[in-house]
Amino acid sequence: MGFGRVLSAAASALVIIAASVPAAQAVVRQPLLPDLRQAPVGCPGGYGGDPGLCRDWDVCMVTDPRNPSGDCVTSGAIRAVRLRFTTAEDNVGAGPLLMYGRRSGASGDQMEVRQGFQAARGAPIPATFDEAERATTTSMYYEPAKAHRHWHLMNFVRMQLRTPGGETVAADRKNGFCLGDRYRTADAGALPGAAHVPGSPEDRLAERLGQNRCGYRDPGVTEMFEGISAGSGDDYRYDVDFQWLDLTGVASGTYDVVNTVNSNRTLVESGYDNNSSSISISVQWPGGAASRPSVITEAPAVTLLRSCPGQERCSGQRTPGKSTFARVQGPVAVTPRCGSTAPDESCCCCCAGEPATGVRETAAAVR
Repeated sequence: MGFGRVLSAAASALVIIAASVPAAQAVVRQPLLPDLRQAPVGCPGGYGGDPGLCRDWDVCMVTDPRNPSGDCVTSGAIRAVRLRFTTAEDNVGAGPLLMYGRRSGASGDQMEVRQGFQAARGAPIPATFDEAERATTTSMYYEPAKAHRHWHLMNFVRMQLRTPGGETVAADRKNGFCLGDRYRTADAGALPGAAHVPGSPEDRLAERLGQNRCGYRDPGVTEMFEGISAGSGDDYRYDVDFQWLDLTGVASGTYDVVNTVNSNRTLVESGYDNNSSSISISVQWPGGAASRPSVITEAPAVTLLRSCPGQERCSGQRTPGKSTFARVQGPVAVTPRCGSTAPDESCCCCCAGEPATGVRETAAAVR
């Protein structure tokens, strides 16, 4: 499962030694590891269909580039153009992703973070920071913005716009995520690590993470718990602030939109070959122009060429043996389908005018 390379660097934190066995004959048992799978770019969380048909993305022109969730407009003094898209991360591993934060006092806005592990199916879940023994290089941060007001796990997902050759031309400005069980994965029923037995530790964990608010409106807490159960996932809708890449200075051409979870591999997983997904898009400024005009009056036409789940490249050389889903779609309308105002604290993971579904009904106001 690819864990051997990680085990040597964190053996003291990850192994379980049977106390009744002499040291010379101690048996090393591998804990249950998560496996983070980056869902197809622009697809809603838990989607199991053809990703080439997903439309949880759009093009948004704004008048104030400093506003991360500014209203999308079609006229006026346009200063920026954004490609907005939903990101979703599944846990398809044998065990849950368990993240524990702590700080020494209520001063400051950062927590150090440890990763915990479940020893085996039905075994207890680590309850505290002290029980989660593996240190990480990431942190938790309290985000005071109105659409959040809770603790974010930093550097969990990265979003980039790249040329077919791999050069990055635009990168995200959002690094923090409030992790919880926001949906069931499409294949949860076939995953042994998912919660299947009512009342089991896995079931109780899923219930807790399904309601996780990450210390909503509580900047004074000194410990925090976040994570994703096996068979569940966490998503951020395209209409949430910073869920975009800036296209304003991007020339006409073909590009890859690349989503990567756990890009620096600070979190231990059973494997990393499914941590990226990408889509290939065409960007064309009006009138066949090679680049943006001095005065923007119309957004560039953005066309989805194909979707490449599990692949870091989509326009250029793709991963052998992995599927791509080609669906040439027309330019996306500039005006969002369900409103353009920033989500407020009562509805920041759903969209005005669209019904909440599944876990989202109990997870409102946590994003």
